[in-house]
Amino acid sequence: MANGPIGKLDHIGIAVKSLAEARKFFEGVLGARFLYEHENREAGYRLIELDLNGTTFELLEPLGDDSFVKSFLEKRGEGLHHLTFDVPNSKEKIAELKEHGLRMVDEREFSPESYEAFISPRASHGVLIQIGSGYPTLARSAEWFKK
Repeated sequence: MANGPIGKLDHIGIAVKSLAEARKFFEGVLGARFLYEHENREAGYRLIELDLNGTTFELLEPLGDDSFVKSFLEKRGEGLHHLTFDVPNSKEKIAELKEHGLRMVDEREFSPESYEAFISPRASHGVLIQIGSGYPTLARSAEWFKK
C-alpha cells in the first residue's frame, strides 16, 4: 500500500492534567520554546504548542467533565495522546487508506485546503494517528501565528 512515507511528522500530542505543571518540565528541563496557546471550550480542551529543536509538542489539558482529554487521562493517565502527520493530499490519502480497509475515525473537512482524520488505535498498534493538511490540523500552519 505505501509507496513511500505517508507524510512528515507535524507534532506529538501529549495529554496532561495541568499545562502549568507540564510546562515546567518541557520548558524548564528539556529547554522547549513556547509557540502559542489555544482554547477550545466547545471540544473541552486547552493546548499549548512547544518547539524543541524543530520537533513540535502539543500539550493538551482538559476543560470540563465532558472533555475527551479528561476521559483519556482517566483511562490511561498522562502521556502520548496522538501523532500528527502533515499529508498534503490528505483527503485522497484518507480515501485510499479506507479503500484498503483501514479504520478511520473523526474525519472532517475544515476548508478545501484542510482535511483530517485519525487512524484508529485498533488499527495502528495502540497509537492514535492523525493525518491531515492545513489549518487548524497542523501545528505549524501560519494561521496559528497570526493570532
